[in-house]
Amino acid sequence: MFKGSNVALITPFKNNELDEENYIKIINFHIKNGTHGLVPAGTTGESPTLNHKEHEKVIELCIKEANGKLPVIAGTGSNSTEEAVALTKHAEKAGANGALIVTPYYNKPTQEGLYQHYKSINDNTNLPIIIYNIPSRCVIDMSVDTMARLYELKNIVGVKDATGDLNRLDQTIKKLGNDFINLTGEDGLAFEFNKRGGNGIISVTGNIAPKMCSQMQELSLSKDKSKISDAEEIDKILQPVHKSLFLESNPAPVKYASKLLGLCDDDIRLPLVKIKKDTEDQVKQALSSAKLI
Repeated sequence: MFKGSNVALITPFKNNELDEENYIKIINFHIKNGTHGLVPAGTTGESPTLNHKEHEKVIELCIKEANGKLPVIAGTGSNSTEEAVALTKHAEKAGANGALIVTPYYNKPTQEGLYQHYKSINDNTNLPIIIYNIPSRCVIDMSVDTMARLYELKNIVGVKDATGDLNRLDQTIKKLGNDFINLTGEDGLAFEFNKRGGNGIISVTGNIAPKMCSQMQELSLSKDKSKISDAEEIDKILQPVHKSLFLESNPAPVKYASKLLGLCDDDIRLPLVKIKKDTEDQVKQALSSAKLI
């Protein structure tokens, strides 16, 4: 259903307002460059500082512009279950193909609380749901056992695993089987993740290297050993880019990289700030080494 290079879209701003013109340009940039799926209003899209109207707008615009050419997995998570349900209902009505639901941050729910949160969303939509497990941002870590319980529900289809632990992927496949969709949230691990049975990524780097990221995904998911070798070569080229985009809090570096590519300005909302000059130099050098600029 969802595989390959799914891009966690940035949300461009101009004078602290949604830059619709460049947002539409960015979506078409992905359509032209082989991206396999679009993920609006996620962490990389600065969802924590989008108001409700903006959150709904970026999802609506993405679905309208993608126009069925690419699947859209809308970011509709919240640490409020009621709000997550409402955002997911909106995404379904707008025509999304799936929903990416982050584990509730700040509240620190138990595993039972996590189960009930996702069950409530599941019970109020027909959209396929991707669990987004990212302990580094949310403090909590959804266990494989809890995911197995959730997988019994009608709409839970997979996970965006941002634990950074490849052994977690092994455990998930062993417990939930091969039909459960495993997408990594770690660009630096994308190649190894697929080699070990993963289905793809929800990517930050894909914002600025869509063609290379999609090619690497297609090759790494192939059963042809020669193509796996080609995927590894692309991965090696991309590794410095991955590293540079996380020198400071995402999405500040990738927004600067997008500015270098002429996609949009690097405006970012507080409490995040634009990257330092030293980081700019490292991002620029990484993009140059990968021949992206």
